Amino acid sequence: MKVGIPKEIKNNENRVALSPAGVSEFTQHGHVVYIQTKAGENSGFSDKSYEEAGAEILPTIEAVYKIAEMIIKVKEPIASEYTLIKRDQLIFTYFHFASSEVLTHAMMKSGAVCLAYETVEKADRSLPLLVPMSEVAGRMSIQEGAKYLEKPLKGKGILLGGVPGVSPANVVILGGGIVGTQAAKMAAGFGARVTIIDISLARLRQLDDIMPANVTTLMSNIYNIKKTITTADLVIGAVLIPGAKAPHLITREMLKLMQPGSVIVDVAVDQGGCIETCTPTTHENPTFIIDDIVHYCVANMPGAVPYTSTLALNNATLPYALQLANEGWRKACVKNIELRKGLSIVSGRIVYKAVAEAWGLPYQEVETILTDIEMPKNIYKQQNEIIKV
Repeated sequence: MKVGIPKEIKNNENRVALSPAGVSEFTQHGHVVYIQTKAGENSGFSDKSYEEAGAEILPTIEAVYKIAEMIIKVKEPIASEYTLIKRDQLIFTYFHFASSEVLTHAMMKSGAVCLAYETVEKADRSLPLLVPMSEVAGRMSIQEGAKYLEKPLKGKGILLGGVPGVSPANVVILGGGIVGTQAAKMAAGFGARVTIIDISLARLRQLDDIMPANVTTLMSNIYNIKKTITTADLVIGAVLIPGAKAPHLITREMLKLMQPGSVIVDVAVDQGGCIETCTPTTHENPTFIIDDIVHYCVANMPGAVPYTSTLALNNATLPYALQLANEGWRKACVKNIELRKGLSIVSGRIVYKAVAEAWGLPYQEVETILTDIEMPKNIYKQQNEIIKV
């Protein structure tokens, strides 16, 4: 298969979809990898390192899209890329369709096969291609939150961990998943007083067992959220519903309960955000202030640490990308239910229910587009039953 790796062009996106080590794996399987020149430069990978791994370097993004059968990216295509995408071309990347109606319609119009990292799902409901970036973003949320609590950056002027004789900061984390867990570890390591709020009592029990003494857990409800944000210095939004918009747990009205100079970091902003007042920002202009509350809402947080992020992402995506290249997307998605769950839009048809519901568009079950593959007729029933167990 001809695999294309374009340079990411979203604002301050420094990651690259494939490392030289990944290129080597593809070429060993007989595939041809085309890398746009300088695509890996900001992640620490030179064109020379890619050539030595077996890639062919192309001069423009147009050239990469034109020749590739499968495009592997980090972030969703932006407007200038829409017309470059070909019908039936496989695009394997983070899409977050439920947060962008424009992107959804553009990809439907393109006729491409859109396979989203964020909805590839294992039988235990874990999201293997979201986990590495969630780990990075969770840890970064505390790093950035601590920075923007500084007075010159319009924060309260509080040191996250305090010092002897002075109380540490209060950190409230909405969501106890991967992002929330990593954020809690970092905040606790700084010495802050941390509260994790989650809707799952089972998850709260798990976190209570593994977290240090300066981390407490609390059931998620409006009363508890309102109570905790009144004393919070830093609030981390870490709620995810796979493939769908995040729920608004803090409304505009609730901001009035918070103390001036407090900081909100909404890691879920690329899924619509779990704080009503959050809208996506960039690394270039990362914050804004509403009702004296500092909002940090960068939609591609891991892009600020591209070397770490690129390698972490490659570790997770490479096995799936290789299967897609080796077998073709149709056969791979029939055989591998994890990949099948990543399919969002195929030849103009939405095949991921949450995306269709987000924009009130027609939905088609993904299995109906795979019926021309010669596989056992009951394979879908068998695999779905396995998941239910």
